[in-house]
Amino acid sequence: MWVSSTKWKVISPIAAILLWQLLASAGLLGKTPSPWQAVEGIWFLIDTGLPPGYRLWGHAGASLARVLAGFAAACLVAVPIGVLMGWSKHLDAVLDPLVEAVRPVPPLAWLPFAVLWFGIGLVSSSFIIFLGVFFPVLLNTVSGVKSVDPRLPEAARTLGASEATILGRVLVPGASPSIITGIRIGMGIGWMTLVAAEMTGVKSGYGLGYMILTARDYARYDLVASGIIVIGLLGFAMDTCIRLVEKRLLRWR
Repeated sequence: MWVSSTKWKVISPIAAILLWQLLASAGLLGKTPSPWQAVEGIWFLIDTGLPPGYRLWGHAGASLARVLAGFAAACLVAVPIGVLMGWSKHLDAVLDPLVEAVRPVPPLAWLPFAVLWFGIGLVSSSFIIFLGVFFPVLLNTVSGVKSVDPRLPEAARTLGASEATILGRVLVPGASPSIITGIRIGMGIGWMTLVAAEMTGVKSGYGLGYMILTARDYARYDLVASGIIVIGLLGFAMDTCIRLVEKRLLRWR
């Protein structure tokens, strides 16, 4: 009897943890800590913190605030622009070369300018995250709008619908699956850019990336693994929230 997909979602991470523990116990991973050591590290970060006094909740909260600020700003800007680019061939022709010229530039390449413009703090980190999230959301939105059956907006025009109505009632709902896919991809890239941005320094002393770098300097690889696990759990939780919203919004699928 085949195991259901829901059970596999539980079995696969448990199997990965057991394999990790087995390889660590056999000494095949060098100085890489075992899962149990990583869990002990999480408790140390909750109780003592790293640097001492800078506890895990502060690090997680600061990183979460930076991610949410950059993520929300990117979505609020990218989705409307993407819808308009997908709808208007002329606007797409104007903006597409600019997008394709800037898109290959790694977000971290903008870090010196981010610090110059905004200083070290929430705004500069959020700007780097904004750049990481913006392009996946934009391109998926454009692709989603262009993939809508052209007969649908034509039918709406025949029935007397305005262009604004077509945008809001036809194109955006039709492109929603692609838009949400871009949002999920952008969220993951946002976390990756955040950690790298925090490793260059944070004004408050809080941040999971900053904490991981500090743990590396102290050769506390168990705490490095703990930080990675916390980031993974936060990313998983946020992705789960997006998927729940997707199910609610796209019940017609």
